[in-house]
Amino acid sequence: MKKGLIILVAVVAVIAIFIFWGVGKYNGFVSQEEGVKAQWSNVENVYQRRADLIPNLVATVKGYATHEEKTLTEVIEARAKATSVTIDPTKLNESNIAAFQKAQDGLSGALSRLMVSVEQYPNLKANENFLALQSQLEGTENRIAVERRKYNEAAQEFNASIRRFPANIIAGMGSFEQKGYFKASEGAEKAPQVKF
Repeated sequence: MKKGLIILVAVVAVIAIFIFWGVGKYNGFVSQEEGVKAQWSNVENVYQRRADLIPNLVATVKGYATHEEKTLTEVIEARAKATSVTIDPTKLNESNIAAFQKAQDGLSGALSRLMVSVEQYPNLKANENFLALQSQLEGTENRIAVERRKYNEAAQEFNASIRRFPANIIAGMGSFEQKGYFKASEGAEKAPQVKF
């Protein structure tokens, strides 16, 4: 009788340890996933900051560069497209992030073309409002890079956690899915050529 009771207690103890471990792992995944979502919100926040600066930049340029209507229209259209692409934080997979990044890259390209055209207007380049907006835009681009890197780090930590054995069993039972990453834009591996 004592031997059977000892075996029963041992089995119950092992089951209890497994349950507590599983609950701890599940709760850890929830915390990490919320960290990924919070970091995604930070990414969206800095992209929104950039989108908010653009109307002021366009208005400032419009006053000086009357011949650049096509470029200004492209920037406005790219901004509208970039702000219309949103992702549900629970569906941060590779294809959704690629679509978001593609829209943002379109805006980046339009802004680059605008900045190149500004070179033709020395009075605009000396305008204090334009210089302040340009500085804020440069700072925002740096923030975007930082927040994207932080998001990728949070996603990498979460993805590694849900793939490790035996925690992957709990992750599968909890329906935790891997998160997508930001990747370098196509052609970013090639250094730009500077011609004089």
